[in-house]
Amino acid sequence: MWHKYRDLALGISLVQIDYAPYGGLNPPHTHPRTTEILVVLEGTLYVGFVTSNTDNRLITKVLNPGDVFVFPVGLIHFQFNIGNTKAVAFAGLSSQNPGVITIANAVFGSNPPINPDVLTKAFQLDKNIVTYLQSKFWWDNN
Repeated sequence: MWHKYRDLALGISLVQIDYAPYGGLNPPHTHPRTTEILVVLEGTLYVGFVTSNTDNRLITKVLNPGDVFVFPVGLIHFQFNIGNTKAVAFAGLSSQNPGVITIANAVFGSNPPINPDVLTKAFQLDKNIVTYLQSKFWWDNN
């Protein structure tokens, strides 16, 4: 669960993120205008980001209370609670207006929908799977 961004009027934003016990997820997303720093207060998080083309290298780490991790500007990243208790973290973002694009919702939940033929070819999936996935996502990233 995201708590509302705190606009500090200093060119930065701060947000508290609460993760459900095992499986709580902040899904793959990107902030097009900001770097993010994450500080874990409670629980254990598996976090990571993917470097840009052409490497597309996955960088991951398991974080415990007190650990810090930085997600570079614009790169796809995620956080996943691997602990059996809730997890809590603070994220600092280097912009008052960081923006957020949740990857699955943007691709499969756009309004209007992306032509399924495009996604079928891009992801090398059966068209029925693409239309099924499009039916599962919605516009508000919740």
